[in-house]
Amino acid sequence: MSDIAYITNARLSFPHIIEPQKMMTEAGKERISYNCELILTPNDPGFAAFMAKVQEMAVAKWKEHAAQVLHIINADRKLRCYGNGNEKVNKNTFLPYDGYANMVYITAGRDTPPQIIQADGKPVEPTNTLQYQALTRGMYGGCYVNAAVKPWCQENRYGRGIRCDLIAVQFARDGEPFGEGAVDASPMFGAVAPGPATSAPVAAPLMPPFLMPGR
Repeated sequence: MSDIAYITNARLSFPHIIEPQKMMTEAGKERISYNCELILTPNDPGFAAFMAKVQEMAVAKWKEHAAQVLHIINADRKLRCYGNGNEKVNKNTFLPYDGYANMVYITAGRDTPPQIIQADGKPVEPTNTLQYQALTRGMYGGCYVNAAVKPWCQENRYGRGIRCDLIAVQFARDGEPFGEGAVDASPMFGAVAPGPATSAPVAAPLMPPFLMPGR
């Protein structure tokens, strides 16, 4: 458990928890990922502990070259699972996405569903599909969650980087949904007036020959 970081009261963003995100690998193969982003304040103690773990793991992995490797990783957002929220810019507005400005974030994911923790701190039984789905559907972009994540050092044929596994998620409290949210169109409608008593159906008139199908 020493490699697992516990994050509390983080704002959930871009959640792909109940339905995985489908992506293409560099080899052209499809892979799925259950993932999300966790938005925190820059001085959040959980984020500080997370970054301390990253530093510790980097030193253990790359030894005397850790500082140089981390410098390269920190310079390229695609090589790391954390960053400054101001980096997350909407391509249409050229502004940071909702909730990201002047914040920090952690991106975490895995190829299998994460553990879901109930309000009482107990995990949902894996066999209880309905309860699992009900809890995950309540985790929307903008709500607050607690999460267990596990950073790890990547070094393979795709290069070096810092990645993060999403271990477990727990709904903490509601927050303002990101984006426009659900649109309420009910003010456009009124009550339906009672109609006349139902009578026997009237036979439809014959269709003129020039409107008959195939004519």
